[in-house]
Amino acid sequence: MTKQKVLFVCVHNSARSQMAEELLRKLAGGRFDVESAGIEPGQLNPVVVDVLKEEGIDISGKQTRSVQTLLKEKRQYDYVVTVCDETAADRCPLFPGKHQRLHWGFEDPSQVKGSDEEKFSRTRDIKEKIKAAIQAWINQ
Repeated sequence: MTKQKVLFVCVHNSARSQMAEELLRKLAGGRFDVESAGIEPGQLNPVVVDVLKEEGIDISGKQTRSVQTLLKEKRQYDYVVTVCDETAADRCPLFPGKHQRLHWGFEDPSQVKGSDEEKFSRTRDIKEKIKAAIQAWINQ
């Protein structure tokens, strides 16, 4: 059986797309080949790294990736899922090629303000929303 290929895309590939990639990998039990990328790759969000560790997922050594790199490599996907929030929808990239495009809008953890505790709490909430969306999708 050929695994379906999934790409999660957001602006910086530092939080939402990374969480989605790793949660799909964990929840789907190897049913998909999954990657993530961004249009302006940044640095991994350290709060996201710690929140994923609570799930048993360690991305501390992972690098962010550019959509441009994947385009140059002529990568093809069955699904491209954008995870930008609605306020950044105009910056959320489109990935060319033949695939089913899905959009799941999530708040950007890097925009969460407040104390460290508030940032961790909101990031956990965002992670849980991403996890629920992925679980619902793979259960279809």
